[in-house]
Formats: sequence, C-alpha cells, structure tokens
Amino acid sequence: MPQIRPGRTRTKRTNRREPLLLSKVDPQDFNVREGEVKSIVCPDCRTWRRLMGNTTLKIREHCVSDKVAAGEKHRRCPGSNQVVVIDLDVRTWQRQANRLLRDGMWADQRRAAQQFHKPLLPPATPVTKMTPAPVSAAAALGAYCQHFKKCPACAGAHRCGDGAQLAELYERLQRTQPRRDKAREVLARERVRFDRGYIAEGAERTAAVWTEAQEATANPKSLAKRSGTALEEQNNQCKRQPRDARSA
Repeated sequence: MPQIRPGRTRTKRTNRREPLLLSKVDPQDFNVREGEVKSIVCPDCRTWRRLMGNTTLKIREHCVSDKVAAGEKHRRCPGSNQVVVIDLDVRTWQRQANRLLRDGMWADQRRAAQQFHKPLLPPATPVTKMTPAPVSAAAALGAYCQHFKKCPACAGAHRCGDGAQLAELYERLQRTQPRRDKAREVLARERVRFDRGYIAEGAERTAAVWTEAQEATANPKSLAKRSGTALEEQNNQCKRQPRDARSA
C-alpha cells in the first residue's frame, strides 16, 4: 500500500499572523489522524484546506472562492500560509472526535448489528420448598449434623461454605440462647396477663349488656302500644269455642 507523503511546502512565506493553536480550534474543524492527510478549516473562508509541511505546518495557499465571474481574477485568501501548531494530544482529540461522530449518527447506525443477550437466571426456589433458618441452638445443631452426613466436602477439619455458615450459626445461637429464653419468658408472661385482662373486660361488658336487657324487658307495660296491655293479653288467651260454633 503506498504511503501518503506530506505536502511539500513550496514557500517560506507566511501571512505574518500569530501561529494558530489547535487547542483553540473546535475539534471538528481539523483532522490530524495518523495515516490520513492533515487538513483544517480555514478561519477566514471556512473551507477545508490541506496542511502542508512536515515539521512546520501551514495552510495551503488558496483563493477566497474557487468560482469567479467571467473576467474577474482569483483573490488569495488571507488565511493562506497560516502557521498551525499542534499543541494537543492527538489520541485525546481522536477519542473526542470519534465521540462527536458517534453522537451525530442515527440511532440505528449506533446500535451493534449483533445483539448480546444476558443469560437467563435460574428460577428461584418456591417458598414451600425453602428450608427455614434454625431459630434455636438445638435446631441449628441438628441442621449442621444432617449437612455433615450428606456433604462429601465436609471431611475431617475441613468444612464447606454451607457447613461453616451452619457452624457459625450454631455458635451464635448457643451464645445468645439464655438471653433469648429470658425474653421469651417475659413475652409469655405478658401474653398471659393480657389474655386475663381481655377476658375479664369482656365478661364485665357482657354482664352489663345483659343487665340492661333485663331492666328493659322487666316491665311489659313499657313494651306495650298506645292502647295498653289489655288487648294484647286478651289476644294471648286460649279460649274454647262451642262445638256448634265450630261446625257452623
């Protein structure tokens, strides 16, 4: 593959301006990638021009416009032979330029052609099949012994991860067992006291309700209608009717 030679500077003249620092130019207005032709946007005519030279870079001499009317002459751009100094890190600029180029693309162009899917996680164990954690030292010791019998990795003084966790749990429960037993006794006494008070309060409330009901129904006249109790008592009496009246 033929190598790209840098443009040869044909004159030592400059436009007598201060050197143009690339650090003060927008990153999208110049190209200094390795292996490509160095170019820059002329600050005067705002057109892309080639950078000539190997050690001292200058903007190539050019005209203000490539097209002129008939009979007119080309006018040289004031930005011709402008000295350019690369005072920045090319790799840092290239990363920034690539990011700007990527942000300017369409969404479908930014996406990768190949989709990478994450592996599916194994289904969680149902709650009905989960083994509850031991809450007492005896239960922890039983779980540890059962694990020690079934686990082939737990041999001698060596313990697997689960075995070490069960042993640590048993030690912690054994150390805190007296304190938890005392707390359970206090909770049991409080529960009994609460139940007794609740039952006594319910009995008193029930007795008061029955007393009010008996006082309200003790006097039948208080339940009678405006006509009194005579008509109600007469309706409640069982009188025998004569046989002739029943047959008629």
